[in-house]
Amino acid sequence: MPTLTAISDFIKHAALSLGFNLAGIAPVQEFGELAYFPQWIGENRHGDMRYLETRTQSGELKRSSIREAAPWAKSVIVCALNYNTDQPYSTQFADKSKGWISRYAWGQRDYHDVILPKLRALEDRIRREAQQHDQADIRFWSYVDTGPVIERVLAKYAGIGWIAKNTCIINQDLGSWLFLGVILTSLELQPDLPPPDRCGTCTRCLEACPTDAFIDAYKLDASKCISYLTIEKRGSIPEDLRDGMGRQVFGCDICQDVCPWNRRAAVAAAPEFQPRTGGRTRPPYISNGGQECPLHTSLVNPDLEWLATISEEDFRQTFRGSPIKRTKRSGLRRNAVIAIGNSDDRRFMALLRKLEEEEDPVVAEHAAWARRKLER
Repeated sequence: MPTLTAISDFIKHAALSLGFNLAGIAPVQEFGELAYFPQWIGENRHGDMRYLETRTQSGELKRSSIREAAPWAKSVIVCALNYNTDQPYSTQFADKSKGWISRYAWGQRDYHDVILPKLRALEDRIRREAQQHDQADIRFWSYVDTGPVIERVLAKYAGIGWIAKNTCIINQDLGSWLFLGVILTSLELQPDLPPPDRCGTCTRCLEACPTDAFIDAYKLDASKCISYLTIEKRGSIPEDLRDGMGRQVFGCDICQDVCPWNRRAAVAAAPEFQPRTGGRTRPPYISNGGQECPLHTSLVNPDLEWLATISEEDFRQTFRGSPIKRTKRSGLRRNAVIAIGNSDDRRFMALLRKLEEEEDPVVAEHAAWARRKLER
């Protein structure tokens, strides 16, 4: 039988060989960071994300305890994949007539579809290795964003990084541009140690948030977070938060963009996370032969008019296999209209008047708000 250290080292080496940038092992315990979770839910800081209220049969919040959700689990394997690219940060672009899509959503493939197969392959390698040592009936539960315990807490105790004041995981070498994948297992493994918190006295992330979503350091009011507003929130956005959304149309990178630890963040090698191109802009380019040619726009700094008027077919084709699908066409158009209202660009006035006549009442309502704002 291999030692706990030997099998644990095998797992981490196997994870790296499968393309993960980091891998570590966390113990199964009651993590202190989750003690605040019930209060956070009780204060409705999660907004409309009702799935976070899911409870176990004993009445405990499902995401507050591994032992409640998976009593058979003895260890947790956490893997991280860097998604940073060599593109500038949102804070380095000054053109308010263009939108901003969060860095993690630029890629050629949805990160769930990249990470989960790697986790399944890691399961297979662990199972084969264990069988060589007469260990059978090993149980696994792999997930990306859908599991019973908040991933960043597990990542801390697996040694991946520390939980920053903006509640993101930061690794000293890779920064915070990390996707996390988790495997709960019935194997007893040697846990890693959590790294020290290296945020120090820095509060740049808290001060940079335009919607004041941070209650305090390490405490986020998700109902005010731009990522929540542009992705999870359905229907009308509260008017007092629209100005602060700026030109963000899907997610938000601001609190990570200003973080000093991301100044030297490594660039991802994975081609899946390089920016894809979108649909054609307006007007289309006409070639010398009279043929209409699609003029593509990158998802980095996308054209707001294109997003605000995107057709159902264009939305489906452009964002197939992309996390941007989650906001749905109506939500993406609503977000683009808010960004137009924040652009200070009166050239959009004719477009907004047209959008006020939209059949989609959400788009129409936000277009009327945007027009009034540009008229001031």
